Amino acid sequence: MVVTPRLDRKEPRGRHPLLRKKLSRGDGSCQVPNRGPIIAIVDDDEAVGNAIEVLMRSIGLVARAFSSGEEFLRSPELSRTGCLVVDFNMPKMSGLDLHNILCRSGKEIPTVLITAYPSDDVRARAIQAGVICYLPKPFDESDLLNCVQAALDRAKGNSGAP
Repeated sequence: MVVTPRLDRKEPRGRHPLLRKKLSRGDGSCQVPNRGPIIAIVDDDEAVGNAIEVLMRSIGLVARAFSSGEEFLRSPELSRTGCLVVDFNMPKMSGLDLHNILCRSGKEIPTVLITAYPSDDVRARAIQAGVICYLPKPFDESDLLNCVQAALDRAKGNSGAP
C-alpha cells in the first residue's frame, strides 16, 4: 500500500506537522485492537517518534519509540513487536536496512516505512523488500492507522490486509 499525502491543507496551530488530521473518538474508520503486540516506532527525530507513540497509545495500542535501529535491536521488546513504524533516513542504519536485518535474522516484522524525502527508488526497494506501507511525511493519522492495521493483520496471519 502506498499512500499519497494531501498537500493542499494548512497545518493546524499547536499540532506536530507529522500528524495533521485529528480523529474523533467515535470514528470507526480504523478499528485497532486495544491489547496485543507492541508497535515499535524507530525515528531519530524524537518529536516524530513521540507523536506517533502518543497516537498509538491514544487508541489503546501498546507502543514504544526508539531513537535508532541499534537501540531497537537491543531492546527486549523486539520479540513482542507486531508492527514496526520506521523512518527511512537515519544515521548509521536506515529504516530499510533495519527491516532487511530483521528479515535476514528470521524476525519478519510487518513494517511501515516513513520518510520526509520520498523517492521512487526508495519506494521500489521498500516494496521489493516486503514493506507493508510506504508513507511520505507529512501524512494523515488515518493513513498511518490504516497501515498499522494492515501490519497487525499480517502479523496475525490474516489475509484481509490491503
